[in-house]
Amino acid sequence: MSKGLKCQQVMEALERIAPKRLAEEWDNPGLLVGSPAQEVHKILTCLDVTDEVVEEAVSLGADMIVAHHPLIFKGLKKLRTDLPLGARLQKLMVHGIAVAAAHTNLDTAEGGVNDVLANLMGLTDIQPFAGKAEEGAEPTLGRIGYLPEAMSIEGFARQVKAALPADYVRLVKAGDKQVKKVALCSGAGAEFIAKASFLGADAYVTGDVKYHEAQQAVEMGIHVIDGGHFGTEFPIAAVLRDRLAGELSGLKGTVEVVTDTLSKDIFSVI
Repeated sequence: MSKGLKCQQVMEALERIAPKRLAEEWDNPGLLVGSPAQEVHKILTCLDVTDEVVEEAVSLGADMIVAHHPLIFKGLKKLRTDLPLGARLQKLMVHGIAVAAAHTNLDTAEGGVNDVLANLMGLTDIQPFAGKAEEGAEPTLGRIGYLPEAMSIEGFARQVKAALPADYVRLVKAGDKQVKKVALCSGAGAEFIAKASFLGADAYVTGDVKYHEAQQAVEMGIHVIDGGHFGTEFPIAAVLRDRLAGELSGLKGTVEVVTDTLSKDIFSVI
């Protein structure tokens, strides 16, 4: 077997893509399982480190998983292998598979989850959610931009659905106004509906919208499209594969980067 790269080199590449300083205080990005010194030959990128993804990594011979959602969020007081997380951690360690995560830092970073989502929706003049960032300022969660031409909210909702790995989207229609200016936040971003309205967005795209949050949007006169947590974030897995491969290509050592193609949204419609 040819010489691989050190896990630490992969972490340094991930830091260049999504600096940890951009992560929210409550978050837990970084190396979560394994050692910086271990050798890595194949990396699997994914959204979630589920049992199915671990099985996929084992079958592919991957020795590192780079995920968007952290496998471990809170401090562990016990490691019981009869429970789902403990069993998953045990399997990862038995097979020598390291796990790293880039979460809210990858949401915020340039070229990260929210930029990918904005590009998929065909937005132009894309800016950080807080408005045009001053020179040298850090990017922020979410993005805001414009459609090339104004369109109906129903037409835009269909466009969003076609762009995402989603079988459906949920539409909260606030009147009949056309959509031109669009704000978005991948994953669960309903807390920013009021901010999107304040910034003059005609529509807001996110996931995990609750009933009363939808009511708030209608009262504020802003359309909302709920593309689901999975739908608005899963596209980053393939983008992260390509960006990691690019960052690692000039280093001494051979590493292959592949992406999860098996995961599906946990929600379905009957």
